[in-house]
Amino acid sequence: MQPGDKLKVDFRDAAKAGDALNFDRVLAAGSDTTGQIGRPLIAGASITAEVIETAYDRKLEVGKFRRRKGYIRHNGHTQKYTAVKITAINVPGLAD
Repeated sequence: MQPGDKLKVDFRDAAKAGDALNFDRVLAAGSDTTGQIGRPLIAGASITAEVIETAYDRKLEVGKFRRRKGYIRHNGHTQKYTAVKITAINVPGLAD
C-alpha cells in the first residue's frame, strides 16, 4: 500500500466524504528492500486517509435446500463500507 491507493474499510458511521481518517494501529510496513513488523504494533506509526464515499457492497445471496423434503430458504445480505484514499504513511525509522 502506498499514498494514492484506494481501499474499502469497514463502515464508519461518523465519516463523511472529504473527512480525514487516522489509522494508528499499524501491524507491518515496508517496501521491496526494507520493512518493519510490529510486535504486536509498530510504535508511533500511523496512516492518514481521506474518505471518498460510504456505500453498500454487492449483495451476497445464500440459498439452502434439502432435496425431496420441501425445504427451501433464501436469504441475502448487503454490507456497508467506507471507501478511503491513502494520503500519507508515517512510520518512524523506515526510509522510503
